[in-house]
Amino acid sequence: MSAVAVRSLRNFVNGEYRDAGTDAFTPLINPATGEEFAQAPVSSAADVDAALQAAQRAFGGWRDTTPRERSLALLRIADAFEQRAEEFVALECENTGKPISLTRSEEIPQLIDPVRFFAGCARILEGQSAGEYMAGHTSMIRREPVGVCAQVTPWNYPMLMAIWKWAPAIAAGNTVVLKPSDTTPVTTLLMAEIMAEHLPPGVFNVVCGDPTTGAALVTHRIPAMASITGSVRAGMEVARAAAGDLKRVHLELGGKAPVIVFDDSDVAGTAEAVAMAGYFNAGQDCTAATRVLAASSIHDELVAALAEQAAANKTGAPDDEDVAFGPLNNARQLDRVRELVGGAPSHAEVVAGGHRIGDRGYFHEATVIAGLRQDDDLIQREIFGPVITVQRFDDEAKALEWANGVEYGLSASVWTRDHGRAMRMARALDFGCVWINTHIPLVSEMPHGGYKHSGYGKDLSMYGFEDYTRIKHVMSNIEA
Repeated sequence: MSAVAVRSLRNFVNGEYRDAGTDAFTPLINPATGEEFAQAPVSSAADVDAALQAAQRAFGGWRDTTPRERSLALLRIADAFEQRAEEFVALECENTGKPISLTRSEEIPQLIDPVRFFAGCARILEGQSAGEYMAGHTSMIRREPVGVCAQVTPWNYPMLMAIWKWAPAIAAGNTVVLKPSDTTPVTTLLMAEIMAEHLPPGVFNVVCGDPTTGAALVTHRIPAMASITGSVRAGMEVARAAAGDLKRVHLELGGKAPVIVFDDSDVAGTAEAVAMAGYFNAGQDCTAATRVLAASSIHDELVAALAEQAAANKTGAPDDEDVAFGPLNNARQLDRVRELVGGAPSHAEVVAGGHRIGDRGYFHEATVIAGLRQDDDLIQREIFGPVITVQRFDDEAKALEWANGVEYGLSASVWTRDHGRAMRMARALDFGCVWINTHIPLVSEMPHGGYKHSGYGKDLSMYGFEDYTRIKHVMSNIEA
C-alpha cells in the first residue's frame, strides 16, 4: 500500500482554481514508482463550456492591449517561471519520473526561452507594405488574433509543449483554454497559477480531463482554432471534429526520424550523438533519433558502437545523477514498447537491451535492434521508447527511398563529411526539419513542424507565431 499522500487537483479557470462539476477523476501515477500521488478531475462538457466562456469574455480586452503590454506580461511570466524553476523541476519529475538533473539543465532553459522569444514577436509582426495598388485607393494589411484557442498537449514534455502552445497564442492577442494530457497536468496548472498574477482573468485557462474532455473542447462552438500536439490518431480526430464548423487546425503529431549515416562519418562520434538523441527522455520524443540507416561498409562497426552506447546509457530513479533517461510515462506505453520489441521478426537481432527493468515503475533498457527490413513494424510504427533500430543500405538512392518510405515527415538527420551529398539529401528528404551531423537541437527562432502524418502548422519561430494570427486587407478610397 502506498505511503504517498494523494492530493486532489483542480481546474484553473478565469484566474482561479475551481472544482470540476463531476466526481470522476484520473489517478496520477509516478512512473518511477508506479504509485499514485494525485488525482485530477475528468472535466465535463459543462466545465469546458465554463472555461471557454471565460476565455471569450476575456478576448475583447486582451485583443485590444498593445503589443508592448502583451510583451511585458510575457517577460514578467518568464521571470516568474525562472524564479520558481526548482518547483517546476520537482513537480515535473514527480509526474513524469524524469531525471532531476537533466530536467533542470535541459528543460528549464527551454521552458523560459520561448516565452521571452514570443514576448519579442508580439512587437514585430510584419505585413505587405501599405500602398496604392489601385489608383486612388490605399491598401494596408492588418494581422489580428484569431480568437479563443482550444489547445491539447501531450505527456512526453508537459511543460515544454504547453509553452509551445500558449506562448505564441497569448502573445498574438488570443485567449486560451488548454487541456493537458490526462496523466501529466501538474506543471501546466502551476503555470496557470503563476500566469494569473500577470494576465487578466480568463486569458489562460486549464481544464483537466480525458479524451472526452478534449473532444468537448475541440467541438465547442466558441474556439476559432484547435491546436494539438499528440498522436496521429488524436490529430485526425481533432481535424475531423474541427471540420464541423471549419475551425482553424494546428497539428504537431508523431514522427519516425531517419538517421542516415554515410561511410565517411566518424562512427564512434556519430554513435554517441545518435544514442544521446535516441535515448533522451526514454525515446519519448517525436524527433528521437531511433531509425538508423547505415551504409554497408560501416554497418557492423556502427551497430557495435551503438550497442556499447546502449550499455552506457542507464535508466533509473529521478534522483540518480548517473542516469541518462527515466521510465516510460505510463503502463500502456511500457506495454506498447514491450509488444513491439517482443514482436521483432525472426530476421532481426536484438544486439543490446530489449527488456523491462524490475517490476516497480515503468523502466526499460536502452535497446538496439539490427537486421530490420523496410516493411517491418519496428521501422514503420512509432515506438516512442528507448529503442534504436538499424537498417543497412547500399547507396544514396536507397537510403533516401527508405528514409522517405514512412507515413511520417517530422524530422531527419544526415551524417557525412560530403557537403554536396548533405545538401542533396536535405533537399530530397520529405521532413519538416533536417539536421546535418547533429540530431535533436531546437531553437526558439526556427520552426518545428512536419509533413504527411506528422501534421501541419509550425511551433516556435515567427512562423509559429503567425499561425495564431489572421490577415485582414483594409482598402481606403483616398479620393472620396
